Amino acid sequence: MALTCALAPAYAIRWHIGFYPTTVLENAILITLVVFAWESRSVWRSLSWRSPFLLPALLFLVAGAIAVVTAPGRLAGLGLYRAYLIEPMAFAFALANVVRTPGRALFVVSGLFAGAGVAGLANSIVVTNALLHHTYQVTQSPPVVIYLTANAVALYVVPLVAVAGSLALYGRRLERQIGIAFLAIGLVITVMSFSRGGYLALAAVVFALAMSHRRRLPLLGLAFVVLLALALVPPVRQRVLIETQNVYGNTIQSRLDLWSATINLLRARPILGAGLAGFPQRIVPYFSHLHTQANFIDPHNIVFNFWVETGLLGLLAMAWIISVGFAASWAGWRRGAVGWRPYHLGVMLALVAVIVHGMVDVPYFKNDLSLEFWVLLSVTWAGRLWGDQDSAAPVARGS
Repeated sequence: MALTCALAPAYAIRWHIGFYPTTVLENAILITLVVFAWESRSVWRSLSWRSPFLLPALLFLVAGAIAVVTAPGRLAGLGLYRAYLIEPMAFAFALANVVRTPGRALFVVSGLFAGAGVAGLANSIVVTNALLHHTYQVTQSPPVVIYLTANAVALYVVPLVAVAGSLALYGRRLERQIGIAFLAIGLVITVMSFSRGGYLALAAVVFALAMSHRRRLPLLGLAFVVLLALALVPPVRQRVLIETQNVYGNTIQSRLDLWSATINLLRARPILGAGLAGFPQRIVPYFSHLHTQANFIDPHNIVFNFWVETGLLGLLAMAWIISVGFAASWAGWRRGAVGWRPYHLGVMLALVAVIVHGMVDVPYFKNDLSLEFWVLLSVTWAGRLWGDQDSAAPVARGS
């Protein structure tokens, strides 16, 4: 499972087995599930099948199935259904039954850290090289490697920065060491992604993490100084200030155009949306700007994304799933077993990052993002499921 998590960015390596399209990540997931089924064959009845995520997850699967049937291209919709719903949710079920200790949780989370570190640092090196050789101007989209856009780097890394920050503050010795190491790496990766949505999500995570600590005022002061120092770095400052200027690279107007077109689409199809993989085709009649049609294949907003891809039912199901995720993580952070509490807080802050960045981008509908989302939810549920609730002591802030 840890190796599969480390291979999350490897979804970019694709091929066909006959007519069947697949990826390195999908093969790793399927192999993991086969191994899990084999190892569980004698204890099948003792597996935990029930969780507060079960009903909303089943509802999400139903919504996705309907979205496949109503999609303009059912084969493409079925591919997304398999990659974004079935496989990561099945993996999460297996993980919740296997990750029964904080040590195993650290092992799996470290797999996510490893994959993000390799992909993110590779991307940072490319961007740094382009800046040094003056082949990249911050008014342009940053160069990328592995991922197709720099925003995809921040979408994947910032939720993990949230988990690493929680481990760094509240974990035990090894957890703190790993958390601090990835926190440093993740901050560099996020800054070098030049993703303005990533910057916003990172600021929200840092603020929430500092507020969780009893020494919140010094931590908030330190965070403010660091963020101010980053804002004074010329490429970062210029990248952010683009949004206040009417120049190429300003995404505010293009987002407003895209959201306006999406609202018109949803007015015409309020219940079913566009269907899985149906947005690029069904949004065309509603575009008012050619550059919007050329650059966007999804609404770039968490609410609109789930609505157009999986219909109103899917949107409600995902709202339910995220609400359960927050509730389970909060309860675990406040009252759960001591060893699991850093993971509960980390997952809760990761959901904050997903929502904040999701206001302006696509935080779920990618192979790696959907796997990361369900893995983190599974970790927090594993802590609630297997943690020793009766012996949990009151939470010690800043311990």
